[in-house]
Amino acid sequence: MAQPAWQDPVPLALDTAPVPEYGSGSLADLLPTLVAGQGVPGFAAAIPELTPADRNCVFLIDGLGWEQITAHPDEAPFLHSLLPTSRGGTGRPLTAGFPSTTATSLASVGTGLPPGEHGLPGYTARNPETGELMNQLRWKPWTAPKVWQPYPTVFQLADAAGVHTAQVSAPDFEQTPLTKVALSGGSFLGRLSGEDRMDVTAQRLAAGDRSLVYTYYSEVDGKGHRFGVDSDAWRGQLMYVDGLAQRLAEQLPPRSALYITADHGMIDIPFDEQSRIDFDEDWELRAGVALLGGEGRARHVYAVPGAQADVLAVWREVLGEQFWVASRDEAIAAGWFGPTIDERVYGRIGDVVAAAHDDVIITVSVNEPHESAMTGVHGSLTPVEQLVPLLEVRS
Repeated sequence: MAQPAWQDPVPLALDTAPVPEYGSGSLADLLPTLVAGQGVPGFAAAIPELTPADRNCVFLIDGLGWEQITAHPDEAPFLHSLLPTSRGGTGRPLTAGFPSTTATSLASVGTGLPPGEHGLPGYTARNPETGELMNQLRWKPWTAPKVWQPYPTVFQLADAAGVHTAQVSAPDFEQTPLTKVALSGGSFLGRLSGEDRMDVTAQRLAAGDRSLVYTYYSEVDGKGHRFGVDSDAWRGQLMYVDGLAQRLAEQLPPRSALYITADHGMIDIPFDEQSRIDFDEDWELRAGVALLGGEGRARHVYAVPGAQADVLAVWREVLGEQFWVASRDEAIAAGWFGPTIDERVYGRIGDVVAAAHDDVIITVSVNEPHESAMTGVHGSLTPVEQLVPLLEVRS
């Protein structure tokens, strides 16, 4: 039945938002499960569908969500053929975690912790100590890495337990703070070409009786942001990375398990005023807001002191039919950031958290011109962004 024109809009109920499968089927559960099977102390198998292997390899393809693989069998024949193997042969995806964005997801992968514990709760988040927005992908402004994320990585703990541990990625990533707090431990081997990364990954996997090797490819995400996941440029990258995955799979040493996953999916957003709401041009959304963090589909809204309730009410009234709009405590209680929130992380989460339900983003044309111009985006709780593969090849 159509809603009468005079009736106030009804905000989306928060209990309709899909919650990541923390503790049983999220990215944060992957490495703890793998190293538990290798006998590393202090870990338990959180993803019960996976079978232990002596040598474990994780190939993370930035931006290649579950729905992108299922929709492109011709461009990704090898990856598509592996869909039935996902999540231990159940043919099911994992969930990325919230927000579904690179800095948050890589920290979840590497630490084995959900965002509420590792403390990277978005693309940008407020540093409660300084009051500034902290870009957690580019690490600006500079913040002491071990203060921001104090937990050891799974790689470090596996290396200490005698597992041969390595990361194979682009050379530029070796010294970044994000790598230090999320992915360090064992050896880092920088290789420029994708083919070299696959070859070196296979070599490092064979180098130990128990091995844990991680490798990464970024340009699927890069082409998606620039041109969209409906572009020829993006499809070209998908075809290329499909070949890389097959190249690695064909070189696996004995007793190995290769897991191909991603940090998030992606969705294209049209360039029109209905789909792109410009915060800088909307006086209602700006009222009472001191800082706007996160990204277009997963916003952290930091209110002027005393204005939290008013900001929540306005954002819910203006956006509530298109976004799940929650207070900080409501988002925490709903489990968006995981089952527990460290005290140091609490103030990094917005007073209001807005997660997109519809095909829409909140841009910031003045302060975020690059991000506002992106075609493909991600960050929210919807399946196209949230679901990621866990494709498996064994030798």
